[in-house]
Amino acid sequence: MTQTHHLALREVSIALDDVPLVALDARIGPGEVLTVMGPSGSGKSTLLAYLAGFLDEAFAASGQVILDGVAIQGLPAERRGIGLLFQDPLLFPHLSVADNLRFGLPRHCRDKRARVEAALAHIGLADFGDRDPATLSGGQKARVALMRLLLSEPRAVLLDEPFSKLDTQLRQEMRDWVFAHLREAGLPSLLVTHDHQDAEAAGGRLIELSV
Repeated sequence: MTQTHHLALREVSIALDDVPLVALDARIGPGEVLTVMGPSGSGKSTLLAYLAGFLDEAFAASGQVILDGVAIQGLPAERRGIGLLFQDPLLFPHLSVADNLRFGLPRHCRDKRARVEAALAHIGLADFGDRDPATLSGGQKARVALMRLLLSEPRAVLLDEPFSKLDTQLRQEMRDWVFAHLREAGLPSLLVTHDHQDAEAAGGRLIELSV
């Protein structure tokens, strides 16, 4: 069932040593992907760290981050309801594929086994539950990482150049797959990238940062 979550950035400003790095004001609707592009040093990763609750104390930040009508910028990271998808899938090497997915499930979930089996089938890996993550291909790892994130029931998603380490053919396939699933889940998402094809595949609005 599609959710109706909204993420708003109201006059968000981040600076380092009184030097402005990022200034952004935007609203992201359900299933929408807002792309923020810019070269290295333009503040893309700093913006994600601020939204996720990991910003280093050396930075000064102001403005509001509103998720579903509630200001979350003062909350610890684990209470913000925001999921993160990184360049690397970051699967736990000591856990099986199924256990990696199970880790993403909320504590209140009752039938975890059935949820994991359904999730594996949904990403085309029904027979891979007992596998070691190291045996998966790059695309399979990326699918597991996204499904684990979705199972955690985030209300918004941040994507930190999640396709940058994939080869050209797989990159296009995974772009389409990831963005389709985010739209299906109705999650407002913010993608940071330096790749114009990533932005085109996202299909939403584009904001460009400069150094």
